[in-house]
Amino acid sequence: MRLTVQRVPDGEVSPYLTGVLAPGDPIEVRGPVGGWFVWRPTDSRPVLLVAGGSGIVPLMAMVRARRAAGSRVPFRLIYSVRTPAERYYADELGRSTIQGDAGVDVSHVYTRAAPDDWPRQPHRIGIADINSGGWPPEFEPSSFVCGSTGFVETVADILVALGHDPRRVKTERFGPTGG
Repeated sequence: MRLTVQRVPDGEVSPYLTGVLAPGDPIEVRGPVGGWFVWRPTDSRPVLLVAGGSGIVPLMAMVRARRAAGSRVPFRLIYSVRTPAERYYADELGRSTIQGDAGVDVSHVYTRAAPDDWPRQPHRIGIADINSGGWPPEFEPSSFVCGSTGFVETVADILVALGHDPRRVKTERFGPTGG
């Protein structure tokens, strides 16, 4: 089992998971509650994954589940992150495919700093990124969007405005805790 945790200094759980819990310590794990934000290998529709920062974590679980099931369902991942150094799973994510996994196309959007040879300036994700990295609405893809609340709302609004069925756009968001 792999566990990915972003340490938030004033977080409720991440300081314990990243500073106290050690490899081999027993933990209890359960699957997603409700089954809403889950891709199933029996779904034959193309899949669009859109991640903002650490929102890549549950989407990579879907990519890995696809690989483990031997599925050939085409996946596209649009990964928006501040800088190349802040990418999660950098070794596993290639420039245009998931390493060693045909049928999973990856595009990156950098918001603060891009690699020197990157063809576009840093920018926030927008319609052009969804159009070029995603699926057209007539393909009826299953779409999964995960990231901060503002990111998720922006991407979901773009998908619906482009003609995607809102029932096929699944979202998972996160934000700061406390008051």
